[in-house]
Amino acid sequence: MDNNTRLLFNKMCADMARTYGVNAVDKSFAATPSVEQTLMDKIVLSSDFLQRINVLGVDELKGEKILGSVSGLLGKRTDTSAGDRQTSDVANLDANGYECVKTEYDVHLGYALLDAWAKFPDFNDRFLTYVRRAIALSRIKVGFHGTEAAAVTNSGTNPNGEDVNVGWFEHLRNYNASAQLMSEGGTVGEIRLGGAGDYPNLDAMVYDVLQLVGEEHRDGGDLVAMMGRELLSFDKTQLYTAQGATPTEKERIETNAVTRTYGGLPSFTVPYMPARGLLITSWDNLSLYYQNGKVRQKIEDNAKRDRVEHYNTLNEAYVIEDLEKAGAVEFANVKIWDGSAFV
Repeated sequence: MDNNTRLLFNKMCADMARTYGVNAVDKSFAATPSVEQTLMDKIVLSSDFLQRINVLGVDELKGEKILGSVSGLLGKRTDTSAGDRQTSDVANLDANGYECVKTEYDVHLGYALLDAWAKFPDFNDRFLTYVRRAIALSRIKVGFHGTEAAAVTNSGTNPNGEDVNVGWFEHLRNYNASAQLMSEGGTVGEIRLGGAGDYPNLDAMVYDVLQLVGEEHRDGGDLVAMMGRELLSFDKTQLYTAQGATPTEKERIETNAVTRTYGGLPSFTVPYMPARGLLITSWDNLSLYYQNGKVRQKIEDNAKRDRVEHYNTLNEAYVIEDLEKAGAVEFANVKIWDGSAFV
């Protein structure tokens, strides 16, 4: 790296060492609880999606869920002349707990990139924001695609982090797939959308998946439909077919001015949702736990590879607080009508 870049990099490392209370950052180091919380908060702030769900620190590697969901009837009346008023427990904490697994988020940045950043006054922020954003996006990808926590991962065969951790869809599969996760329609192993398939449109599919959510949760007003880009693209194609001949309507579609709900639920696209994925739940029913006091970092200048390496280790678990407050489709089984066949 250039001499000026070297000065800025060394200053950043010295500043971090002071913040974390260590002699140097080229050896593995932890943080005080308050500094660790600040670090986790900044990673969350780098992603709109992570800000919507729960990202919580837990003390134990394995244990009971923390939040659960609110369910049951609370309103009542009591004859206090005959007995005491009794409170009700409306927190639904199921027996499925959590287990954090060690996860490595290791990033390297080439000297050329650092030299480019050195021309700006916010070198430190650019470096750290880049790393935090990379961690945030990786967390989300694993959350939607993860199926297991392998002893040694292989990104070549599992490009979406399928072997990094057990994600949210997989928790539904393991819990009660037949009740919470739709895997097929009228054709074995397939869910057909469009044409003469199981669902003529996305509205019908969302409405049907909503019925997989526990009945007591369906009318709470907090459910949303998170869906993948190919499902939304199919719906947009239908809008073009129906309204594209009208210039004003076409313009509204192209500029995304059309705000739609599906099956009576507001819809959202989120990073790394499987392209044909559909998950109905509330934002606060999805959680990502990390173990307090186990966040480790190390920054190393690797001149042999012309790069700086930033190592990050966390113990993490993906959690659906109330599994019955969720419904989804098995995205690998979704087939979409392309005008001539289901593909």
